Amino acid sequence: MIVWHVGKRPMLIILALAIIVAGWVVWQKVESSYIVATVSAQRKLVPIYEVNCEKKMIAISFDASWGSERTEQILDILDKYHVKTTFFLVNIWIEDYPDLAAEIVERGHEIGLHSETHPHMTQLSDSQIIAELQNNSKMISDTCNYNPKLFRPPYGDYNNRVIELTDSLGYKTIQWSVDSLDWKDLSAEEIELRVLKDLHSGDIVLFHNNGLHTAEALPTIIEDCQKKGYKIVPISELLLDGDCYIDINGVQRQK
Repeated sequence: MIVWHVGKRPMLIILALAIIVAGWVVWQKVESSYIVATVSAQRKLVPIYEVNCEKKMIAISFDASWGSERTEQILDILDKYHVKTTFFLVNIWIEDYPDLAAEIVERGHEIGLHSETHPHMTQLSDSQIIAELQNNSKMISDTCNYNPKLFRPPYGDYNNRVIELTDSLGYKTIQWSVDSLDWKDLSAEEIELRVLKDLHSGDIVLFHNNGLHTAEALPTIIEDCQKKGYKIVPISELLLDGDCYIDINGVQRQK
């Protein structure tokens, strides 16, 4: 039997090499995991929730998919305070209230797509998603003589496919950063508190055209915003121009 005798110095060298190799293997695994995670994160598309806005501006918006009893009152309040906003309209609402849909445009407000039938968009095929957008756009154009540029997914339901198809048709996908929860029939005071407590420049506020206490809460909200120096604008006026990107939190930023 041959016995190898290794001196202390060579043994230290071998041990050091072993540590280096082991460290390299671990580093490779960590780097590989990081790359996979980074690529995965880059593939996750998000809509615009808010805007990194230097100017003191916010946007308020209304989704219209049911009822109309309070819409005229809301429009009158907006006129009183010289405020223009964005209304996202669904075909099933436009069909019931075509004159009111046209009046929204006549009063100077922006119109956005909100789908044809108010479905969960992520549950549709590509062709169905496209049809929802195109049919919605056509009805808005035919009824209101208006060409929308924005889309808000019903229920806030989206995935990469929805955003990619929306982009391919030339529309921007819009969410919201402040939810009034007016559809839950909160009191006017509760709506005011939800909207105003953390409001900041670049926010997009979500209301509904037929919320039970939305019209009641609006004057206080608008007055408070205007006193604090905020300009209330349609969403398109809030969005940034030029070379922009949307970060992982849905904030539109200038590159």
